[in-house]
Amino acid sequence: MNFKNGIILRLAVILIFAGLISCNEPKTKSANPRVLISSDIGGTDPDDFQSMIHLLMYADQFQIEGLVSSPYGEGNVQDFQDMIDLYEKDYSQLLDAAEFPTPESLREITRQGGKDAAPFKGHTSSTEGSEWIITCAKKESDQPLWVLVWGGIEDLAQALHDAPEIKENIRVYWIGGPNKKWSINAYSYIAEHHPDLWMIEANATYRGWFMDQDSPEELKGDAFYDNYIQGRGALGKEFIKYYEGNIKMGDTPSLVYLMNGNPDDPTGESWGGSFEKVGYSPKKVFYAGSSITDTVAAYATIEWRFEGPEIDVPEDSVVFEIEIQNQTWPGYYLGKGIFGVKYASKKPEKGYYRTKSTIPEIDGLEGAYISTTPWPGKASPDDFKLGSNWYSDRVNAELFIKDQQGAKTISKYRKEFLTDWAERWKWLEK
Repeated sequence: MNFKNGIILRLAVILIFAGLISCNEPKTKSANPRVLISSDIGGTDPDDFQSMIHLLMYADQFQIEGLVSSPYGEGNVQDFQDMIDLYEKDYSQLLDAAEFPTPESLREITRQGGKDAAPFKGHTSSTEGSEWIITCAKKESDQPLWVLVWGGIEDLAQALHDAPEIKENIRVYWIGGPNKKWSINAYSYIAEHHPDLWMIEANATYRGWFMDQDSPEELKGDAFYDNYIQGRGALGKEFIKYYEGNIKMGDTPSLVYLMNGNPDDPTGESWGGSFEKVGYSPKKVFYAGSSITDTVAAYATIEWRFEGPEIDVPEDSVVFEIEIQNQTWPGYYLGKGIFGVKYASKKPEKGYYRTKSTIPEIDGLEGAYISTTPWPGKASPDDFKLGSNWYSDRVNAELFIKDQQGAKTISKYRKEFLTDWAERWKWLEK
């Protein structure tokens, strides 16, 4: 072997060895987590507008890949666009402080999701929103997509139905509680058919964000606007329109969960709460009704099934109504003379129901139930069995605020996260 050939051989060996090393090294992760927001902004609760303002003011800390409008009734993707218009007015000042995404880049990722609750089976047909969840989840990346659900979970349920393989690429933080009550059919579908989903189900913990009886006076919900927001930017002028500027922002814990602590460990400490694994989601099926002696866990899936005549309508058709706690819910024909409806209480309660239908056998049925904490309560044969990555509110009684389970795992950080936000509002001072 001559000298030249020897040098070439040595270089080839070095390059091959270097290539082997680089293939075995972990990929360098991007600094900012990937997030997709599914929100009922413009729907039943104006606190999503407050949470959206918070998100925009921290947009430099995330890769925002989707803004999906998933309201009940009123509200649509234009509500996102309106908030981005305000952000655009403050953009230059924010950009002086950090690297923020352009308003146009945010407009391009807004999508319209479902506007109605799912039927009994828990899914219907795809929407722009559900398809965008799938698209983002399938994007090649070195980190998971965090799907932060601020309202109904229908679009996520539809995405999982249409492309169940995305479970490997997503992590979900859902603000449940009242949203679970409205989305109980979609939730039940996910719990039954996708129990291996990586899920934080926050039914009560999130309330620690705005239950502020132990907060310093200057940070209380009715004082924070006057002290830190008023007169600061277009976003500050907008904030007063929701709850008269009082801090609620019940969906924001899902976001700050990614800003503080280790998001890979829900059992650890975080501004967005601390959670524990749950091996089952409680469910109770009542055949022919229930009474005030029947007890279920708060946030559990309650299902009533009533016998009646066989009727010539497609299964999953709405054929009766049920009034529970002064709210009306659709009831469905399940086939073979069976009629059914699902419900979930948003807190511990003594509840009553009454049915209404043109079908005599299903009309005027009355009953009751009692829901209690802590969730998930005692296991039963009806429960949904969950996988190893489903987390929910801590059961320790010392972490309750009043009847809200786990809320103190967030409220104890109130001074830290609101002080941090107050500093950002200074960026918008003239």
